[in-house]
Amino acid sequence: MTGRPVTVGSGAAPAGLLLVAAGAAWVWVVTRGSGMPAVPGTMGLGLPGFLAVWTLMVVAMMLPGTAPVAALYARTITAHRTPRMIVFTAAYLFVWAAAGLPAYALAAGLGRAGGLPVAAGTAVAAAVFLVGGIYQLTPLKDRCLAKCRSPVGQLLRYASYPGRSRDLRAGAHHGGFCLGCCWSLMVLLAAFGVMNLWAMVVLTAVITAEKLAPAGHLIARLVGVASIALAVAVFWFPGLAPGLVGGGMAGM
Repeated sequence: MTGRPVTVGSGAAPAGLLLVAAGAAWVWVVTRGSGMPAVPGTMGLGLPGFLAVWTLMVVAMMLPGTAPVAALYARTITAHRTPRMIVFTAAYLFVWAAAGLPAYALAAGLGRAGGLPVAAGTAVAAAVFLVGGIYQLTPLKDRCLAKCRSPVGQLLRYASYPGRSRDLRAGAHHGGFCLGCCWSLMVLLAAFGVMNLWAMVVLTAVITAEKLAPAGHLIARLVGVASIALAVAVFWFPGLAPGLVGGGMAGM
C-alpha cells in the first residue's frame, strides 16, 4: 500500500495552529536547549525533566508532518471545533509523551556508553544505527507510514466513534501509527546526541518528507539504507555518533 500524501486546501486553521506550536517549540530548542548540560544520555535530567524536554522535541519535530492530518480531521467536526481539536492534539501528544518513558530508560542505558572505551561506544552506536535502519525497511514501517500519508480511511473510522471520547480516541489512534512510523528515526538521536540541533533539523525534514512528499516511501527506504551504512562507517569514523562516542550533545 503506497497511498498519496494528504494535501490541505485553504482555510486550514488547525494546521496553522499546529505549525505555530511547532515553531514555538523550535524557538525553545534553539534559545533554551543550548543551555542544557552537555551530558550524554538523559542530559543529567531526572525523569520529569526529561519527559518535559522530550515532549517539546516531539512538538517541534512531529507536528509539521501531522498538521495536514489534523486539518483533514477538523473538517469532520461541525461544532466546537477548537476545543475538540485541542483534545485530538493532546491525545496525539500524550502517546508520544508516554513513549518518553522507554526513551528515558534507553537514554539512561546508552548514556553509560559515553564512559566506555571508544571501541565499546562505537559498537553501541553501530547497533543503534543498525536497528533504526533495519526497521525503516520492514513491512510494519510501510504500514504505519501508509496510514500517515493517506489517512482518509482512518478518518472514516474515526467518524464512527460514538460519544465525547471520539476526539481522544482518534488522536491517540493516529499518534500510535505516527509512533510506529517514526520511532526508528527518533532513536537515532541517541547516537547523534539527544539535543543535537542539526540532527533534529535533519530528522524533522526526513519525517516531514516521508509523510508529505510524493516519494515518501522511497525516502524512508533510502534513509534506512543510509542508517545501515552509518552502522558500518561509524567504526572508521566514530565522530558520526557524538552522542555515544565522547561527544555528548555536540552539535547544539
